[in-house]
Amino acid sequence: MIRIAITGGIGSGKSFISNLFRFPVFDADKSVANIYAKNKHIYLKLKKKLPEYFHKFPIRKNELIRAILENKKNIETISSIVHPIVRKDLFNFLRKFKKSKVVVLDIPLYLENKLNKKKDIIIFVHSNALEVNKRLKKRKNYNKLILQRLKKLQFSPHFKRKKSKYIIKNDFKKNSARKQVEDIIKEILL
Repeated sequence: MIRIAITGGIGSGKSFISNLFRFPVFDADKSVANIYAKNKHIYLKLKKKLPEYFHKFPIRKNELIRAILENKKNIETISSIVHPIVRKDLFNFLRKFKKSKVVVLDIPLYLENKLNKKKDIIIFVHSNALEVNKRLKKRKNYNKLILQRLKKLQFSPHFKRKKSKYIIKNDFKKNSARKQVEDIIKEILL
């Protein structure tokens, strides 16, 4: 199985690019959202560690935002509880698609959480910073401070770029991104 890992900054279009590959995609953001919506055990763990923030199941985004804004150490606490479950979801995904020729891993903290294997093909998604900021500001729950705290969890774009075999320039236009993806697929599957 060929593992393609998509890296890049927040809002660079990793999920958009991941889905252009047309192979099974593990989307860590969807995994996290599912955990918050359906995993009562995780809710109880968070409530025990941070009782002043979590009051009712399912976990609400505004509770998470408040916890992260009021104490920057809370993001580490939340991550230490949630990330092991995301990792378990990833292993279940890999087991489910073990006969697939290629899988795509859309995991924002892929390198940071040491999920990379030696043979993984890492692709960095490069996007114009002004365009990314414009798009981020349009998001429903946009919060500049939250974004800054999340960015601090990530390795620098320079580091991620250096670790990558390929770089996709995402101009947020489907045709140019699709062409780059198709070229990479051809090269990988040769």
